[in-house]
Amino acid sequence: MTALKHIPVSEQTWRVLGKMKEAGETYDLLLQKLIQEAHRLELAEKFNRAERGEGEWVKLKDIR
Repeated sequence: MTALKHIPVSEQTWRVLGKMKEAGETYDLLLQKLIQEAHRLELAEKFNRAERGEGEWVKLKDIR
């Protein structure tokens, strides 16, 4: 059984979320989609940093 949790948000945030969700979509599904998009953007930024040569990276061919 899934436990329900309450997340306090401001009125403004509540209005924005309400405008973002589609008809029939739950707030839970909306938040899941927003989290998935945030993860996608984070991965894209890591890829961009790797392409620019920033950070410490190991080439896959060097892993054994």
